[in-house]
Amino acid sequence: MANHISHLLSIWIDRKDQTEWVLGTVVRTQGSSYRKAGAMMLFSGEGDQWGLLSGGCLESDIQRHARKVMLTGQPKAVTYDGNDEDDISFQLGIGCGGVVDILLQPITKHNDYLALEHMHHALASGKGGVYFLDTRASGDGLANQFQANDQKNTDTGSPSGYLLGLSGYSLPIPVKPRTHLLIIGGGVDARPLAHMASELGWQTTVWDPRPANARPNFFESVDHLLRHGIDCLSQHLNTYPVDAAVVMSHSITLDSSAVEVLAPFELNYLAMLGPVHRRQQVLDNAGINTSDRFQRLARYVAGPAGLDLGGELPENIALSILAECQAVLEGRSAQSLSLTLVPEERLTKQLVSNG
Repeated sequence: MANHISHLLSIWIDRKDQTEWVLGTVVRTQGSSYRKAGAMMLFSGEGDQWGLLSGGCLESDIQRHARKVMLTGQPKAVTYDGNDEDDISFQLGIGCGGVVDILLQPITKHNDYLALEHMHHALASGKGGVYFLDTRASGDGLANQFQANDQKNTDTGSPSGYLLGLSGYSLPIPVKPRTHLLIIGGGVDARPLAHMASELGWQTTVWDPRPANARPNFFESVDHLLRHGIDCLSQHLNTYPVDAAVVMSHSITLDSSAVEVLAPFELNYLAMLGPVHRRQQVLDNAGINTSDRFQRLARYVAGPAGLDLGGELPENIALSILAECQAVLEGRSAQSLSLTLVPEERLTKQLVSNG
């Protein structure tokens, strides 16, 4: 989770007045680039870097410019051109060949910490919004603003009000809180799923009331470990709304109870382990026996869960489920990126791979 803006701000917030800080933001890209416009990174006066603006190739040089921003207290625009033989990115042999424009801004009390405090508190409460970046690279009249959503943000699209306040020098950046994944069941096969989700930076909750399951030493990376009855799960959902859930307790009774509790929350993604007939049994026991109730259960219901990636070990299954979940939450097709190339590009790719 080291690269999610929530994590960056959680590190910064307690140290914001202890040293100098600079916010680096990708404001424009042309051609191929590792990160796109809106990607953010923090640099501290102690030499720490949090986040990524490239694939790790340019960060050392960006930090050099960030140090100058700390010394002058003025924002600075930096451009890296992978096609220019005199440019540092070309000399490093990065190979993407694109152009990346980065804006470095000092974060100080004088400029209201670039509205990052507001963003941090909103994200910590599970709300998304729009961060309006002042793209002017001269003067100290920085006017970054953050407009939070009024409600908890579980929408996968751009936050409401995306264009409000847009002007010639303001870049609106949609900001979403960490994805919250609920795992029903704390058995052996749930361990890699919880660990991988945590590595993705997702907020992760595991619920299993059985004494032999969901043991803390096997789920150290999760944010919430619930080991009490169904009422505990219900209370948790009212406090921490979830985006996605994977039902995998291997108990029809527990799975049905959990799905019944989840039904009113209308998730973006719900996956149930096991074959189709087991999914239907869980839904019937949970009272999800009408098309209207099923449609409100989740935007996408998977059962069997996951993409057809092959492999039968818990780690393989976890990967396939998380890949499907990620694609659904981002509104993507989950197909190979090479299939999105135009025919000429695809042929070139095949010729190169075949030598």
